[in-house]
Amino acid sequence: MSGLSYPEREGCRNLLGLLDNDEIMALCDTITNRLVQPEDRQDAICAILAYSQSVEELLRRKKVHRDIIFKYLASQGVIIPPTTEKHNLIQHAKDYWKRQLQLKLKETPEPVNTSQDIRLFQQQKKEDKAEKVDFRQLGEEFCHWFFELLNSQNPFLGPPQDEWGPQHFWHDVKLRFYYNTSEQNMTEYRGAEIVSLRLLSLVKEEYLFLSPNLDSHGLKCASSHHGLVMVGVAGTVHRGNACLGIFEQIFGLIRCPFVENTWKIKFINLRIIGEASLAPGTSMKPAVTFEASDLEAFYNTTSLCGPKKYDIMQGKHCGSGDQALCSGNEALLNKRTEFK
Repeated sequence: MSGLSYPEREGCRNLLGLLDNDEIMALCDTITNRLVQPEDRQDAICAILAYSQSVEELLRRKKVHRDIIFKYLASQGVIIPPTTEKHNLIQHAKDYWKRQLQLKLKETPEPVNTSQDIRLFQQQKKEDKAEKVDFRQLGEEFCHWFFELLNSQNPFLGPPQDEWGPQHFWHDVKLRFYYNTSEQNMTEYRGAEIVSLRLLSLVKEEYLFLSPNLDSHGLKCASSHHGLVMVGVAGTVHRGNACLGIFEQIFGLIRCPFVENTWKIKFINLRIIGEASLAPGTSMKPAVTFEASDLEAFYNTTSLCGPKKYDIMQGKHCGSGDQALCSGNEALLNKRTEFK
């Protein structure tokens, strides 16, 4: 459920009413990672309110302009200087809604439950149930969102469509990056900030464009009993008009327990192979050979066998010594990407 109190929710609803339709829809896409498709403006506002963790997190969004907050406060009789900066306007709004909450508590000591609360809860419960059934759709929507957002940071494509940053990852996210171009290397990165910056550098500094193959061969999805959703996707790597090679990427997604229908990235395994390193006769339409059962087995193997490092792309143990990750799983972990 939303992290907003009743006065905050109603206040934000009125404030959002000052935005035009395009701004509302764009804000809804940002907050829900495009995993919610509202039917109209009112549905989009409901989703924005339901999936915002706090008033401050919502009002600090770039799409919620300073002038909108000022106009809302003026309409509520809160008179402040027109030159007040945005962060101070947000504090004035929070203080105003806090006073409204105190007045409401004095009027009715019982918790306030509205039909809107019930409708939002039922809507979210329905969406959660649908997600549990169709992880393929979740994986496809995630890939559309992720690659569109990442590729939009390429300076050759114009202004970014939205904000890229560590907010899309869990703080302890891991990135294992294997590449085979003019040289071979595997590097591991840890932490939301460094993982975010490393991925950003691929498109912003190296000018790459990752084109995922989202047909039945290029996308595989699975879920574990613990709630981890795994998405495997293959595609081609481009720079300008040149196709440089192919890639395979496996994401581990975990639902945020504090915001309904919001997922963050827990781990990424990324493998890039340059065209010159491909086997003779290899085409440029890669396909993921991992089946859903294989991804589940990979998760169960790493969970049960402890925190040993393993590169699922290479089938190579990354820890010290010759100790096997777990007996009986070498064949699974040695599976590679197939390019058809």
